[in-house]
Amino acid sequence: MIHVDGSFGEGGGQILRTALALAALTGQGVHISRIRAGRTPPGLAAQHLSGVRALARLCQARVTGDEIRSTELTFVPKIPARPGRHLLDVEALSGRGSAGSTTLLLQTVLWPLAYAPAPSHLVLRGGTHVAWSPPYDYVEGVFLPTVARMGLHASCHLVRWGFYPAGGGEMEVRLEPVSGTLSPLVLEERGAIQAVRGRGVASNLPSHIPQRMVNRARNVLVQAGLPVHLTPLRVSGRGPGAGLFLTVQYERALAGFAALGARGKPSERVADEACEQLLAHHRSGLPVDPYLADQLLIPMALAQGTSHFHTTCVTRHLLTNAHVIRGFLDCTIQVEGAEGEPGRVVVEGVGWRRRG
Repeated sequence: MIHVDGSFGEGGGQILRTALALAALTGQGVHISRIRAGRTPPGLAAQHLSGVRALARLCQARVTGDEIRSTELTFVPKIPARPGRHLLDVEALSGRGSAGSTTLLLQTVLWPLAYAPAPSHLVLRGGTHVAWSPPYDYVEGVFLPTVARMGLHASCHLVRWGFYPAGGGEMEVRLEPVSGTLSPLVLEERGAIQAVRGRGVASNLPSHIPQRMVNRARNVLVQAGLPVHLTPLRVSGRGPGAGLFLTVQYERALAGFAALGARGKPSERVADEACEQLLAHHRSGLPVDPYLADQLLIPMALAQGTSHFHTTCVTRHLLTNAHVIRGFLDCTIQVEGAEGEPGRVVVEGVGWRRRG
């Protein structure tokens, strides 16, 4: 049994997701204490509980502590994750809340299923574009294309938009099993910029809202000398919501940035928030944005060989994820640079292969 302190570092849900994913992948039982001690209120929220129960179903795991607001959890997988078609609904799995993040739920089950012996088709229902989680656009436009370079082949499709608090969104993911081992990834240089693509979206709101977001973003980015291709989009959903979602493509790297609307928040301010993040990254000259950096650690730790990259910011999420991964895998993760500053990460992977 591996013991994980859920209050370490950033003390949030990422500790839980990484620990569960690696427990299922390696077949090791895990006991997590002080879950989300750094959050108010602490303990399991609906989206975290849905991840626990989804992975427990896939691995026929023995679980204790899987209830809302629980701060302790024991998870012991009995079998490797079962591939196939799976419906993973945040509301159904947790018994409450329909806007829990589908992309964070995907983070929990992705790597155990990637090493299953057959393909999987996942239908994930909940929030597709919610705060404090990667929006669907980031998964499709940045994360999956980047890990595809390592040998993970997956595609996704947005069926329905789901904004907080109503949720009701749906995304599908088709996942092919890893053949042999993942290849290492080097992201030291990003090359010249090729395009900034994205969309301003409004759900159940007037059409002028996405148009205003796109107009403002286009003006800001063109003034900065960037090639821009943006589209306004009005959609229907369970509830209202809005956001601007941007992907910047360089010759050898991808990065993504987003901002969400809120009641009383001008469309122009939404656009400014997303553009400020993108421009700060662009001016840094570095390839890996701070959101991708911590998501690359698991596949790099599993890969055969040495991966390394430069990131615009060493975040507490990155440092925390590295700490948890070292508890499960005999890998080396070196983070050069102070928290909050640009840095370099070097990972010596273990060359993980499918169990059985």
